[in-house]
Amino acid sequence: MQKYSNITATIALAKASFRSIMRSPSAVVFTLAFPLIFILIFGFLGGGGTRIDVGITPGSDMNNPVIGMLDKTGMIRLVKNKTKAEFDKLLEKGNVDAMIDVHRKVNSAAYSVNVIYTSASRDKGGILKSVLNNLFYDKTLKPSIAEIKENTITVREYKTIDFILPGQLGFSLLSTGVFGTAFVFLSLRQTLVIKRFFATPVKRSSIVIGEGIARIGFALIGALFIILIGHFFFGFTLVHGVFTVANMLILATLGVIVFMGFGFIISGVAKSESMVPPISNIVTLPQFLLSGTFFSIEAFPTWLQPISRALPLTYLNDAMRKVAFEGMGLWDVKFQIMILLLWGIGIYAVAVKVFKWE
Repeated sequence: MQKYSNITATIALAKASFRSIMRSPSAVVFTLAFPLIFILIFGFLGGGGTRIDVGITPGSDMNNPVIGMLDKTGMIRLVKNKTKAEFDKLLEKGNVDAMIDVHRKVNSAAYSVNVIYTSASRDKGGILKSVLNNLFYDKTLKPSIAEIKENTITVREYKTIDFILPGQLGFSLLSTGVFGTAFVFLSLRQTLVIKRFFATPVKRSSIVIGEGIARIGFALIGALFIILIGHFFFGFTLVHGVFTVANMLILATLGVIVFMGFGFIISGVAKSESMVPPISNIVTLPQFLLSGTFFSIEAFPTWLQPISRALPLTYLNDAMRKVAFEGMGLWDVKFQIMILLLWGIGIYAVAVKVFKWE
């Protein structure tokens, strides 16, 4: 008589679950269609906006008419209180559109203004140049009061798709992990499928692992599809090519495993399938809105930023962007990975307490 193999059972369960996921319209919508729609919209529209972020070089004279006039334009946001190294990184990625350094000239009442633009934000640099020219020569400031020196550094262009795609990928993984897991295990429990499994030699761990393999496999296929669409159709930056894609898929695996923990908790506390969507939305919507999916959390009010930085999706999005655009390796984003792991430990500790098999 052939010995029963739980490994074979696990693989069989994974295959069955994967086929079930592929036949589920909601799974396809949340994992592929919904993120892809946003990627297409932002990909075709490109970047834009009228706000220009201008960094003030450390040590610059703050009590001068130049900075005062820039601050009053309404379209320019002055970024202060950062180190030169921090500004260099922001300038390289286009997170600040230019740097301005203002100093009083030696033995003179006039000011010397040095502006550094970045090729990562050419359009906004051109707008800022026009604003400065208007201030200096047409309206308030005259050449006798201040003179301007301009320079441009050439860096890799940071496109809108480079910010949007990792955020949409993160949301896809969050939706797959939360909604898929919650609905599946609640349905299996209510239809007594799990109870029937208990009458077989199949271990409980095989059921969880089999479902996990199917969910991760589907999420990775979706992630790869989104990355390739973004790269080949909209120029999504992959600094190290295939190696970068591999690192992003590893991060995606970690992300979906962590997010599945939320799904296990929801399937344990929900009394019926009608309760799953509202509870799941309580988990997913705040992360979708506050984790830097569409906008940098730096643009949020100061009081809201600590909440954003407490959410796991924030760290997955951040790690994805650093790996894709900055070319960092997994070790370079170890802090983000550590936070995700801590979230995973906490979530699964709760899931063990509330998850119900029957």
